[in-house]
This record gives sequence, structure tokens and C-alpha cells, in this order.
Amino acid sequence: MAGNIIIIVLVIMDHNLHITMYYFLGNLSCLESIYTSTLLPRMLASFLTGDRTISVGGCFIQFYCFGTVVVAELYLLASMSYDRYLAICKPLQYATLMSRRLCFLLSAASWLCGITVMTLVISLMSQLKFCGPHEIDHFFCELTPVINLSCSDTTVVTLVGLTVSIINTVPSCLLTLLSYVRIIAAIVQIPSADGRTKAFSTCSSHLIVVSIFYGSLIFVYILPKKETWRDVDNIFSVFYTVITPLINPLIYSLRNKEIKKALRRIVNKCRILK
Repeated sequence: MAGNIIIIVLVIMDHNLHITMYYFLGNLSCLESIYTSTLLPRMLASFLTGDRTISVGGCFIQFYCFGTVVVAELYLLASMSYDRYLAICKPLQYATLMSRRLCFLLSAASWLCGITVMTLVISLMSQLKFCGPHEIDHFFCELTPVINLSCSDTTVVTLVGLTVSIINTVPSCLLTLLSYVRIIAAIVQIPSADGRTKAFSTCSSHLIVVSIFYGSLIFVYILPKKETWRDVDNIFSVFYTVITPLINPLIYSLRNKEIKKALRRIVNKCRILK
């Protein structure tokens, strides 16, 4: 939370960061903050108090917020990879191709897709009846464990859930991977060994985060389900709900020199005001 909030504040307050790359990073940090604040407080409260209950309404709200952020992040990561592809592979055309207007539209479309998809899924889930048992086999309200508790016919909601998972995950994943393949191909052609090493270091870090996020989502939501994989699903869920929000600020921003400079400028301003 601290890392992501710092990035959001820096992107808003520092005029040197008012460019498309950092606009995307600010949106990503906002998404990650919602991730953390939606899931972890309830989980930590369960650890501390032993109270693991949640109302049906609270469960649906948690899943709606979580699902909206997941879908939005899928498209935002694809937009960020496309932005980096243009910056590295087409630097002379970058300002024209990636305008502020396009950056805003891509970010807004990411949020809109998340809201639209989850409104559809939640509207179908709200029509289900829950007769018991009432114990969710997960650490948060996620689609499959919740609908497994329903005594209604869950065929439609299951099919819709699988369909939107495939439609939203696979194309954005392929676009992200394609962008990084083109980026790596461009990096290989850099004549300087130091330049190649530095670029590969940054790209490899980004690819690790993207691979963890997309890989865990594909495993949990798209691959065929087996009873023996239930605990493994829960473990993979930790990767994209807890691990990626933790390391994304480090990978995408806090290793960035401009972010560090902006942080120093804000700290110095605060000292002067004192």
C-alpha cells in the first residue's frame, strides 16, 4: 500500500512525471491499492480475531471490486507493454502514436471493461440461491468457491465466467508477450553491451511480473479444474492478489531514476515548507 500510494502521489504532484509512461504507472498503482485494500484487511482481521465470517452482500462487493481490478489490470498491462514497444521500437513516432488522448482512452477503456464484465457476472451470481453449506474454501470471495455453494443451476454463470476469463485474459496476454518479443528483438540490435545489459535487466524484471500475473490467472480461471488442484488454485491466487501488488512498485517504478528524483524533490519541498 505504501509503495503504490507514494507512486500515485508522485505522479499527481510532480510535473516532470506528467507523461504517458507514468500516467499508466499511476493507474497501475491505483489498481494495486484497490487490490490490497479489498482483500487483505478482511484476511488480516480473520487472522487476528478468528472471525472468518462475511455477509453475502459483503462477499459480492468484495468479488465485484476484486474482479473489476483484475480485468482492468489485464488491459492496462497490455497498454503499458504497447507503450514501451512504441517508445523503444518507434522512438521518432512515439509522441504522435502515443498521444495523451490515446493514453487516457486506453486507461479509461481498461477500467470500463472491468466494470462492465463484473456487472454482468455479479448480476448472474445475485440470482443464485444459497441453501448451505456456507463455508467458502478460499481466503476471499472468488467465483468458483462461491458458486460451488449454490443450490441453484450454476451452468450459465460458470459458462459466462469461463468465457469472460478467456476473452479478457488470452488476447491481452498475447498482445503483452508480442510487445515484449518485439522489444527484446530491438534490444538485441543495440550496439553497446552496457545498453543491452541495462535494457535486458529492466525488461526481464517486467516480464517476470507479467508472467506471474498472467500465468497464475490462466491456471486459476482457464485451465480445466480438478479436485486435487483445489489447494494449488488457492496458492496461485496468492501470487496475483498479494505478491504482484507487493513487487510491482519495486519493478515498475521504485527502480526508476525519474521516480527517485521526483521523490527527492517532494521530500525537499516538504522540508522547505517546515
